[in-house]
Amino acid sequence: MTTTDTMAPEMLALKDRLKVTWMSGDYGVFARYLEPGALEILERWDLQPGERVLDVGCGAGQIALPAAARGVDVTGVDIAANLIAQARRRAEDAGVRATFDEGDAERLPYPDASFDTVVSLIGAMFAPRPDRVAAELLRVCRPGGRILLANWTPAGFIGQMFKTIGKHVPPSPLMPSPLLWGDEQTVRDRLGSGTSDLRFQRYHYRLAYPFPPQDVVAFFREYYGPTNRAFAALDEAGQDALEADLVRLWSEHNIAGPGESAIESEYLEVRATRG
Repeated sequence: MTTTDTMAPEMLALKDRLKVTWMSGDYGVFARYLEPGALEILERWDLQPGERVLDVGCGAGQIALPAAARGVDVTGVDIAANLIAQARRRAEDAGVRATFDEGDAERLPYPDASFDTVVSLIGAMFAPRPDRVAAELLRVCRPGGRILLANWTPAGFIGQMFKTIGKHVPPSPLMPSPLLWGDEQTVRDRLGSGTSDLRFQRYHYRLAYPFPPQDVVAFFREYYGPTNRAFAALDEAGQDALEADLVRLWSEHNIAGPGESAIESEYLEVRATRG
């Protein structure tokens, strides 16, 4: 496994805040509207029965559980203990075999070369030290195995949403933007030396809701940890201003009919072969 990681107090405090962020709201509820897009990605990744797969930043299991239902030998890991508990309950309710562990993408609790394929659907990109994440993704993947990532891009809708939030609640200077995982050259710099093949493709992820943009923002505020914590950090006037900017953003990009909301957000798919 990876060696003991000694962190400065400021980084420890940041990681504690990030854990609180992802345990806030209810990502299991939030992710229900993400499931159609997740299943499209799962089809394209073509995980096979018996394949040893690690899902990093697994949330409540939106990729891991359908993969397990297809016979994939899947392990999910996430920093949020409440989401791991949800994923275990969902696996039990569905009658599928999957392992879910609480763990840090920067210090994965698995031996070297433990998995045939390592995946992350909009998950590992949010850890604060991306170079360590990249090293861990490579370490736990066997030589010749695959690393498959889907990451929001800076220019995509979700990237713009995070930038809008950042105008009201500035991000920590200790943490590079998670959206850099959606930049090809940055990913090449982080993963390239450990891979024998590295490919990129941009796709659009459809997020659709049966309610109007204002209610979408309220939904994000209640259930999505980063939005939940951003609002909590502001006074009433600040909350009103953030809400207005987010409603405006959703309204301007909404491609659904009256009373509904839908957007297409760009993400970068990364396909790497472990060297």
